[in-house]
Amino acid sequence: MDANYDLLRELTEAHGAPGHEDRIREIVRRELAAVADDVRTDAMGNVVATVEGAESPDYEVAVAAHMDEIGFMVTHVTDAGFLKLDALGGWDPRVLRAQRVTVHASEGDLEGIIGSPPPHTMSEEERESTDEVADLYVDLGRDGEEVADLVSVGDVVTMAQDTRVLGDTVTGKSMDDRVCLFAMLEAAKRITPDVTVHFAATVQEEVGLRGAKALGVDLDPDLALALDVTVANDIPQFSDESKHVTELGAGAAIKLKDGSVITNPKVHKRMQSVAETRDIAHQLEVLPAGGTDTAGFQNTNGAKPVGAISVPLRYMHTVTEAAHEDDIDATVDLLAAVLDTEDGAHDYRL
Repeated sequence: MDANYDLLRELTEAHGAPGHEDRIREIVRRELAAVADDVRTDAMGNVVATVEGAESPDYEVAVAAHMDEIGFMVTHVTDAGFLKLDALGGWDPRVLRAQRVTVHASEGDLEGIIGSPPPHTMSEEERESTDEVADLYVDLGRDGEEVADLVSVGDVVTMAQDTRVLGDTVTGKSMDDRVCLFAMLEAAKRITPDVTVHFAATVQEEVGLRGAKALGVDLDPDLALALDVTVANDIPQFSDESKHVTELGAGAAIKLKDGSVITNPKVHKRMQSVAETRDIAHQLEVLPAGGTDTAGFQNTNGAKPVGAISVPLRYMHTVTEAAHEDDIDATVDLLAAVLDTEDGAHDYRL
């Protein structure tokens, strides 16, 4: 990978559930302070770093990538010291049993596990039952009285996982969307834009695009571009290639639609043209379901032209999400090229 792997690892291993993105916010502010003319946060916790345009500063582009990762909030502490959870974002409970977690308590982080009963003592009905998040418990390995002193209702819980290079891929938790946040930070360090660019690290995307919707009003950009991961189902469980959506190693994905947005045709065609001119590997994305910050900007404050670049990701919303190094590099290259060639004169009206 051409870009800074240590920064990507720092971002993905840091913890930041929706509404609790503090640790990610610190990294973003640190990385953008040297390249932006102004760095600020708002009442929700969005970070906006503005680079003033050299030629057409009145034309403004917003680039968004979200900081939050899916997680949980403690709803109850049992007398025996086990924690009950409510989901913050879209979990598949099947992947949660027998996982390590971090409980972010007021006095510091605590290690825990989501236990799984041994199959030897489960009935056939129990083995075949479908899990819900409400069925899971976090075990802290402490007695009930100690846990009651340490943990409160409302404390946030995130998955515990390190980030590793696996062949040509990088795998870990919260690649959604820290890999795109990483791409945005790297692109910001490369460009000298003619137009003003607002690099926005958004909050609470996983629970309804909330940070982006607020910035759609507050920034009111002339053009908005979002970065997020997308599904790469090029795995044995999907023999039908039409259901792959994207493929690892085939380049940055230029979004045409997802479940929340149909991108502006003139915007995504310009992205394709830039990619072809610069010989940047790319593919087209049509995602049947799911949403991204792109939608948060499109019509929150009137009609805006929007586009999106996605990093293909295997095993989304698990602790082993995996992205290809070449696709990460291509995403950085494409975003930087699109921003460097935006002069404010393109007419994106349809």
